Amino acid sequence: MVILVAEDDPLILMTLETYFIKEGHEVITANNGREALMQIEEKVPDVIITDVMMPFYSGLEIIARIKNGVNKKIVVIVLSALGQERAVKEAFDLGADDYVTKPFSLVELSMRVKRLVKIKVRNGVPEFMENVQTTL
Repeated sequence: MVILVAEDDPLILMTLETYFIKEGHEVITANNGREALMQIEEKVPDVIITDVMMPFYSGLEIIARIKNGVNKKIVVIVLSALGQERAVKEAFDLGADDYVTKPFSLVELSMRVKRLVKIKVRNGVPEFMENVQTTL
Protein backbone atom coordinates (compact mmCIF):
# COMPACT_ATOMS: atom_id res chain seq x y z
CA MET A 1 0.00 0.00 0.00
CA VAL A 2 1.25 3.49 -0.83
CA ILE A 3 0.78 6.09 1.92
CA LEU A 4 1.36 9.82 1.45
CA VAL A 5 2.15 11.63 4.69
CA ALA A 6 1.75 15.41 4.44
CA GLU A 7 3.00 17.05 7.63
CA ASP A 8 5.04 20.20 8.25
CA ASP A 9 6.44 19.05 11.61
CA PRO A 10 9.66 17.22 10.67
CA LEU A 11 9.63 14.98 13.77
CA ILE A 12 6.05 13.79 13.17
CA LEU A 13 6.76 13.34 9.46
CA MET A 14 9.86 11.24 10.12
CA THR A 15 8.10 9.20 12.82
CA LEU A 16 5.15 8.35 10.55
CA GLU A 17 7.42 7.55 7.63
CA THR A 18 9.58 5.20 9.71
CA TYR A 19 6.59 3.49 11.34
CA PHE A 20 4.69 2.78 8.12
CA ILE A 21 7.84 1.63 6.29
CA LYS A 22 8.46 -0.86 9.13
CA GLU A 23 4.88 -2.07 8.61
CA GLY A 24 5.79 -2.84 5.00
CA HIS A 25 4.19 0.11 3.22
CA GLU A 26 5.64 2.42 0.62
CA VAL A 27 5.67 5.92 2.09
CA ILE A 28 5.78 9.21 0.21
CA THR A 29 6.36 12.33 2.28
CA ALA A 30 5.60 16.01 1.85
CA ASN A 31 6.37 18.80 4.29
CA ASN A 32 3.82 21.24 2.88
CA GLY A 33 0.61 21.25 0.87
CA ARG A 34 2.19 22.22 -2.44
CA GLU A 35 4.67 19.36 -2.23
CA ALA A 36 1.84 16.96 -1.31
CA LEU A 37 -0.15 17.89 -4.42
CA MET A 38 2.96 17.47 -6.60
CA GLN A 39 3.60 14.03 -5.05
CA ILE A 40 0.00 12.99 -5.78
CA GLU A 41 0.45 13.95 -9.43
CA GLU A 42 3.58 11.80 -9.65
CA LYS A 43 2.20 8.74 -7.86
CA VAL A 44 -1.38 8.33 -6.68
CA PRO A 45 -1.34 6.98 -3.11
CA ASP A 46 -3.85 4.58 -1.60
CA VAL A 47 -3.98 6.60 1.62
CA ILE A 48 -3.24 10.23 2.49
CA ILE A 49 -2.49 11.23 6.06
CA THR A 50 -2.47 15.02 6.18
CA ASP A 51 -2.05 17.72 8.77
CA VAL A 52 -4.71 20.43 8.69
CA MET A 53 -2.41 23.44 8.97
CA MET A 54 0.53 23.47 6.55
CA PRO A 55 2.34 26.05 4.44
CA PHE A 56 1.19 26.85 0.88
CA TYR A 57 -1.89 24.61 0.84
CA SER A 58 -3.69 23.36 3.93
CA GLY A 59 -4.81 19.81 4.45
CA LEU A 60 -8.34 21.06 3.75
CA GLU A 61 -7.29 22.33 0.33
CA ILE A 62 -5.65 18.97 -0.40
CA ILE A 63 -8.86 17.14 0.56
CA ALA A 64 -10.96 19.46 -1.60
CA ARG A 65 -8.75 18.86 -4.63
CA ILE A 66 -8.60 15.10 -4.12
CA LYS A 67 -12.25 14.45 -3.32
CA ASN A 68 -13.50 16.65 -6.17
CA GLY A 69 -11.19 15.08 -8.74
CA VAL A 70 -10.60 11.71 -10.31
CA ASN A 71 -8.84 10.44 -7.17
CA LYS A 72 -11.83 10.81 -4.86
CA LYS A 73 -11.61 7.17 -3.71
CA ILE A 74 -8.29 7.76 -1.91
CA VAL A 75 -8.59 7.22 1.85
CA VAL A 76 -7.88 10.52 3.62
CA ILE A 77 -7.10 10.80 7.31
CA VAL A 78 -6.67 14.24 8.85
CA LEU A 79 -4.28 15.00 11.70
CA SER A 80 -5.50 17.86 13.85
CA ALA A 81 -4.40 19.61 17.00
CA LEU A 82 -6.80 20.02 19.87
CA GLY A 83 -9.04 23.02 19.36
CA GLN A 84 -9.38 22.57 15.58
CA GLU A 85 -12.93 21.21 15.73
CA ARG A 86 -14.15 23.62 13.05
CA ALA A 87 -11.39 22.45 10.69
CA VAL A 88 -12.21 18.80 11.41
CA LYS A 89 -15.88 19.41 10.59
CA GLU A 90 -14.86 21.12 7.35
CA ALA A 91 -12.54 18.21 6.52
CA PHE A 92 -15.45 15.76 6.87
CA ASP A 93 -17.68 18.05 4.80
CA LEU A 94 -15.01 17.98 2.07
CA GLY A 95 -14.84 14.18 2.12
CA ALA A 96 -12.19 13.17 4.68
CA ASP A 97 -12.64 9.60 5.87
CA ASP A 98 -11.35 10.02 9.43
CA TYR A 99 -9.34 12.23 11.74
CA VAL A 100 -6.86 11.72 14.53
CA THR A 101 -6.13 14.34 17.18
CA LYS A 102 -2.51 15.17 18.02
CA PRO A 103 -0.83 13.77 20.00
CA PHE A 104 -1.82 10.36 18.70
CA SER A 105 -0.93 6.71 19.01
CA LEU A 106 0.91 5.20 16.03
CA VAL A 107 -0.83 1.89 16.65
CA GLU A 108 -4.26 3.55 16.63
CA LEU A 109 -3.46 5.47 13.44
CA SER A 110 -2.28 2.29 11.76
CA MET A 111 -5.47 0.47 12.81
CA ARG A 112 -7.58 3.30 11.39
CA VAL A 113 -5.70 3.14 8.08
CA LYS A 114 -6.21 -0.61 7.82
CA ARG A 115 -9.90 -0.38 8.77
CA LEU A 116 -10.64 2.32 6.22
CA VAL A 117 -8.82 0.48 3.44
CA LYS A 118 -10.78 -2.70 4.25
CA ILE A 119 -14.04 -0.75 4.07
CA LYS A 120 -13.10 0.75 0.69
CA VAL A 121 -12.07 -2.65 -0.66
CA ARG A 122 -15.24 -4.29 0.65
CA ASN A 123 -17.37 -1.63 -1.03
CA GLY A 124 -15.84 -2.29 -4.44
CA VAL A 125 -12.18 -2.32 -5.30
CA PRO A 126 -11.17 1.02 -6.82
CA GLU A 127 -8.62 0.72 -9.62
CA PHE A 128 -5.86 2.25 -7.53
CA MET A 129 -6.33 -0.36 -4.78
CA GLU A 130 -6.32 -3.51 -6.87
CA ASN A 131 -2.98 -4.58 -5.40
CA VAL A 132 -3.94 -3.90 -1.76
CA GLN A 133 -4.43 -7.10 0.16
CA THR A 134 -7.78 -7.40 1.92
CA THR A 135 -6.12 -9.32 4.75
CA LEU A 136 -4.37 -6.29 6.17
